Amino acid sequence: MGVEKQQVGPYRQLELFKTTVSRSHGATGKGGTGAGAREERQASATSNEKRALAKNLMERICHLANLNRAYKYVKANKGSPGMDGLTVEELREWLRIHKDGLIASLLDGTYQPLPVKRVEIPKPGGGMRQLGIPTVVDRLVQQAILQILNPNIDPTFSDSSFGFRPGRGAHDAVEQASRYVADGRTIVVDCDLEKFFDRVNHDVLMSRLARRIGDKRLLRIIRRFLESGVMINGVCIERYEGTPQGGPLSPLLSNILLDDLDKELEKRGHCFCRYADDCNVYEKSVVAGERVMASITQFLEKRLRLRVNRKKSAVAPVSERKFLGYRLQNNGRLVIAPQSLERAKDRIREITQRNRPAPFDERIKKLNEFLSGWLMYYRLAECRGKLEELDGWIRRKLRCARLKQCKRTGTIARFLIDCGVPEWRSWIMALSGKGWWRKAGTPQANEAMTKKWFNEQGLISLTGRYFELKSSGNRRGTEQVCPVV
Repeated sequence: MGVEKQQVGPYRQLELFKTTVSRSHGATGKGGTGAGAREERQASATSNEKRALAKNLMERICHLANLNRAYKYVKANKGSPGMDGLTVEELREWLRIHKDGLIASLLDGTYQPLPVKRVEIPKPGGGMRQLGIPTVVDRLVQQAILQILNPNIDPTFSDSSFGFRPGRGAHDAVEQASRYVADGRTIVVDCDLEKFFDRVNHDVLMSRLARRIGDKRLLRIIRRFLESGVMINGVCIERYEGTPQGGPLSPLLSNILLDDLDKELEKRGHCFCRYADDCNVYEKSVVAGERVMASITQFLEKRLRLRVNRKKSAVAPVSERKFLGYRLQNNGRLVIAPQSLERAKDRIREITQRNRPAPFDERIKKLNEFLSGWLMYYRLAECRGKLEELDGWIRRKLRCARLKQCKRTGTIARFLIDCGVPEWRSWIMALSGKGWWRKAGTPQANEAMTKKWFNEQGLISLTGRYFELKSSGNRRGTEQVCPVV
């Protein structure tokens, strides 16, 4: 009796074909080399490893090598004590006693941060900036978390994001903006976020963190850092939104939240630069700029729950706005913004104030410290003329302070004579009824306190230092922070 041939459907035929091929090649994939199977196994292993890393982050954070590195950073950074009064110098002894308990609370997710101490500092543009100073132990924990998260998260950020990132700084941002303007994008959409760090929505931020972090213990601790109260005049106030400026973790959290904005702008093909919460988009027409401003505002307020300051935000030619203290011309050339020059002058007035009792050499030292840092930041600007004017104004301010220190007529005359001014001319100026500022501008004062005299006192020349920096090729560090003056 014959055996009937079984009918096989098309899907079953395909399955049998795959089985036959697999057996004929020893289940190795293409060409019997095993490459396909190995690739699948490697991909699966990599995926499992990533998931494992995402779920055991607290073990890596609590590793002694990581905690020791965080301790060294906090100690080197110094800083004021938090609400518990524990200083950086006392932290080592505290850790010697409480280290095991600290690590255990981190590993089981029960670590509870203390409220931050509120401190207010004046903002360059007016008003007060609110800073939160965590306790030294909380700063240590935040730094340990940052050291593990940053290397994994930072590479995923946009190339147009420059604030608080390793190897990037304000100079990179203004140089990129300069290239955009040189390409003809002379209209800037300057979007200002109102009290960004105080208005961060905790739920929105935590949802962004949950996309990247699989360790729920770490997520709980970060949430506690966000919700830890604020100590104001001895009273602890609960916080339902915002991330306090002053903790090591805050810059990374702000970049994670605003990365959504970066990705949205990239998806739409816009040219932009963002430094922390300062974001500028460069367009070729006012109409395009206004359209971008409307869409960005809607995205920020509806998707990220942030508030745009419509009074400070604007769509305008780049020559009418400033970015990180610089102003861009229509050809992409960088100059110092007028507001930045005025703030620098305010700081110089404070240092050279003639009514403030301070030795002259101490004034020179403080002035040099400020001017060196200020010029290092603004060295990308084309500002020779402005620096020459500023040098002359600084010398006159110092002449005024030095003459005021002489106080009496005879002392002024003797000082001028010692500096090489003829006696009769010295007495004419000393006996003059002019005010101190006018005396500082007289020929006698200029003859006594020349550029050479100021060089001998150790005062740096902004113009000379500027040309030194230009000739050295504008070498820069990895992070440039806009000076607060």
